[in-house]
Amino acid sequence: MNHIKQLIKDKIGSTVSKPRDIETHLKSAADWLLVAQKATPDDGVAHSYDIKTKSWNASYPETTGYVIPTLYDYARLYDAPQYAEAARRMTIWESDIQLEDGGVRAGTMSAEVVAPTIFNTGQVLFGWAKAYLETKEERFHTSLVRASDWLVDAMDEDGAWRRFASPFTTSKLNSYNTRSAFGLVRAYEATGIERYLAAAVKNADWAVSRAEANGWLPDNCLLQLPNNSALTHTIAYSIRGLLEIGAASGRADLVEHALKMSRHVAKHQREDGALPARYIPDWTTVTDWTCVTGNSQMAINWLRLVQITGDRELKHHAVRANRFNMSIQDLETGDLNVRGALKGSHPINGGYMTYRYPNWATKFFMDALMLEQHLETAKNIG
Repeated sequence: MNHIKQLIKDKIGSTVSKPRDIETHLKSAADWLLVAQKATPDDGVAHSYDIKTKSWNASYPETTGYVIPTLYDYARLYDAPQYAEAARRMTIWESDIQLEDGGVRAGTMSAEVVAPTIFNTGQVLFGWAKAYLETKEERFHTSLVRASDWLVDAMDEDGAWRRFASPFTTSKLNSYNTRSAFGLVRAYEATGIERYLAAAVKNADWAVSRAEANGWLPDNCLLQLPNNSALTHTIAYSIRGLLEIGAASGRADLVEHALKMSRHVAKHQREDGALPARYIPDWTTVTDWTCVTGNSQMAINWLRLVQITGDRELKHHAVRANRFNMSIQDLETGDLNVRGALKGSHPINGGYMTYRYPNWATKFFMDALMLEQHLETAKNIG
């Protein structure tokens, strides 16, 4: 019955509370990620906590991969080495389970199908690259190069990835793989191997070559839906990829495309700071629930655009999205399975990660808050 109680509270607004200071929200989120790691029999991070079944799902290699840099960043920001040690254990685990060909498996560790997939491999690059830069451990460099080489070799001549799609999604040709290409940027920055950056640019060019005049990217969702809608989650993935690849390669046109898409998303931000969960190709919205992960991801994109372009026009959208997500993070419950976590959807019965608290919602929430802190500190110093 807990899930029904949560839904009722979400619907009547009693789960929304006044945000506290960013440090408090960050600490609670970081602690929950360690709870999610301890909830598994290995050193990966549990995919999610399901309040309907009151159970943790198995470790998820894909998102554990990008939880790693978040915990390293938090550990450095707050001089808290226990979070860096947790991230290091996650990275060792990722190397231990890396597939023979260099790729990373699709799905969770409980999945019956064990197959390498492009997107998941791209996401673990973030962890190996960060851990290598933090520790200089050769095993992380080796895993990073093996996975990056596999990704580059799997790319088609035009820059698309058509092979090794996830067996757990219905969309097989993905614009949001620019996020995987962004992983190659991080690999290039950690190793200096230039073909990784070149491959990232090639994928970004392919994605933009298929865009509508209004900036919309086709094939940009986990599912193939009748109205060609896309989640803010995957829209934000694609934006971040274009933005970071453009910044790393000096391609102002890619940054501009990311800016165009980000402005369209911002136009439909709700009064409470949340974003409607789905957009359709004319950039109008088709839902009244919000994808909590997408809110944080778009906050990151808007703040990175401030950093990269120097134009602060989108900052207030980021702050409002962050405050909404802060307002629905439960800091008081005695249930450690959910305290400090962010849900997949609000209300919790929305169409993304329904009744679940996925680890990546909390990861992106932390990234968005730390980036906001960084911008405020830089502004004060300036």
